[in-house]
Amino acid sequence: MGVTPIRIETPTDPRVAPYVSIRERDLTGRGNRFIVEGRVTLDVLVTRSRFPIESLFILERRLTALTPTLAKLAPGIPVYTAGQEVFDAVAGFHVHRGILACARRDEGLPLPEIAGASRLVAGFGLSNHDNVGALMRNAAGLGASGVVLDAESCDPLYRKAIRVSAGTSLWLPWSRGGAPHELVEGLKAAGHALWALTPAEAAPSLWQLQPPARVTLLVGAEGPGLPREIIAACQPVRIPMAAGVDSLNVATAAAIALAHVAVGD
Repeated sequence: MGVTPIRIETPTDPRVAPYVSIRERDLTGRGNRFIVEGRVTLDVLVTRSRFPIESLFILERRLTALTPTLAKLAPGIPVYTAGQEVFDAVAGFHVHRGILACARRDEGLPLPEIAGASRLVAGFGLSNHDNVGALMRNAAGLGASGVVLDAESCDPLYRKAIRVSAGTSLWLPWSRGGAPHELVEGLKAAGHALWALTPAEAAPSLWQLQPPARVTLLVGAEGPGLPREIIAACQPVRIPMAAGVDSLNVATAAAIALAHVAVGD
């Protein structure tokens, strides 16, 4: 296997303290750590992530199947293991996947580091972790160079957001923080054309616009969408839709727009 798993016999073992009650602590935080769950995301964490791994906690019956991934771990990273009863007692619920990892986090890259890219997606007020994860996955899969999120948007390193992103939030460059108008000003200063997605009928169709050399697609929260003042400061863009439906899921809308501006560069 390349590593020697360390067996945990009791849920109070301090070595697995970062994994205690992970569901309840997802939103309240755990210092500068975050939790990754599942085989796909673990493989991304081990092979592509910019975040340093602190430890792994693996259900004992899953160890053999994970041998190829564990063999890629950097030396010195502890791999803890336990039976189902102890594992669930630590986590605080039944973890059927039985695969957890703890890594050290940062708060995202500074906006100037990302703004030099040619294609970006910016999300404002995204309060749903599934949407943030899906947005990250779509951005990575459809050629965006990074994602910008305002301070009101969900954390891309929330456990469920990572899982929905299929691990892309562990390696795709992203920035999080600031007010929408601050991010708009920063992106404009970096030479980006800003396309604000809106269902407003007065906005030109996405298919009528020629993508510029450097562009950021702006999307807002489900329901309210982008603030009016942000749309007014940008180029409004509409995705034509069938009668009776006025909007799409935010990650879906971003994917359609990305397919127009990014794929094939």
